[in-house]
Amino acid sequence: MNIKVILEQGEDGYIVAHCPSLKSCWTQGKTKEEALANIKEAIELYLESSPLQLNESKNRTVYELAI
Repeated sequence: MNIKVILEQGEDGYIVAHCPSLKSCWTQGKTKEEALANIKEAIELYLESSPLQLNESKNRTVYELAI
């Protein structure tokens, strides 16, 4: 899966990173590399499902899709 990320220079000197397709998925870093590592982690956490949502039952089956 490829996700577009925007990096911008913040007012405080940090690099601000956000993902427009994932509402409220923002982070920052002191360098471009740190900002990219932080936004990758933020995206992974944003997309992670709660274990309670993954419970299967008689009427419910959980599937995993690769996009």
